[in-house]
Formats: sequence, C-alpha cells, structure tokens
Amino acid sequence: MKGIYCLVLENDGCDLEVGRLGPVRFNAGRHLYVGSALGPGGLPARVGRHFRLAAAKDRRPRWHIDRLLLSPAFALEGAVCGATEKRLECRLANAIGGKRVSGFGCTDCTCDSHLFYRQDDPFEEIAQAFDAIGISAVTRKTNKGEGDLFV
Repeated sequence: MKGIYCLVLENDGCDLEVGRLGPVRFNAGRHLYVGSALGPGGLPARVGRHFRLAAAKDRRPRWHIDRLLLSPAFALEGAVCGATEKRLECRLANAIGGKRVSGFGCTDCTCDSHLFYRQDDPFEEIAQAFDAIGISAVTRKTNKGEGDLFV
C-alpha cells in the first residue's frame, strides 16, 4: 500500500549536524517529519525502514531524517500513515505547518520544510491534518526503546 506519513520524534534539545544543512539546533519537544512512500514496498517498506533505523542506531545516514533517527538524542514515538497513490506529502506538510526547520527533508520539492516542531503530543493534530486533506489516517506508536509497533 502506497501513501504518505508523518513520523513523531521526541528529544530533550540538542545541536546536530544535518548533512548540507550543517549544524541545526533542535528545541526540546516533538519533531514531526512528513514523507511519502510511493515507491516499491509502499508504506510498510518506508515506515518500517524508519522504525528499524531508529531501533538500530548504527547505520550510515542517507536522508535528512536519518540523522535524527540515528541520533541518541531522538526517540521515535510513532507514525501516522495514510494510503494514497498521489503525491500529497506537500499538502500534508502545509496542513501541519507551524514552527519548522527550514530546508529539512524537502530537497525534491518547493516546500520550505518537511520537519515541524511541537512542544506537546501532536498525534491528534496530525490525524486532523490528514483528515483536512481528505485522507484517513492510522496511528502507530512505538514501545519506548524497543522500536516495534503497537496500535
């Protein structure tokens, strides 16, 4: 099943080198990353890769989001996913909006960012953003520190 998703990561605040973006200051709280899974394997492959990376913490980063997933300063809390064959990740990013890390995760589009900040639990807000763009969302959360999913 192909689609779009939003990862939720929590951190206590840190400075992190993020590829060509250079050093970035991340405030304590939640960071929301919007991505697409329209390629082979769809949502299970892409979101599964993110969860495995966050659990392993020992691979080489490929994308901006990998820097956060691999950092011991960040913990993956879960993902909100929605099935679609259309490139709607930019619409979702726009629907989420708010405080952002400029240039993060959007090298293949014209968005300012695909990474957003919230101080508190954003899962309900993310589900509402999916609803606002006409996509039914499913939320999956991690067992803290174990990297596996539960409903």
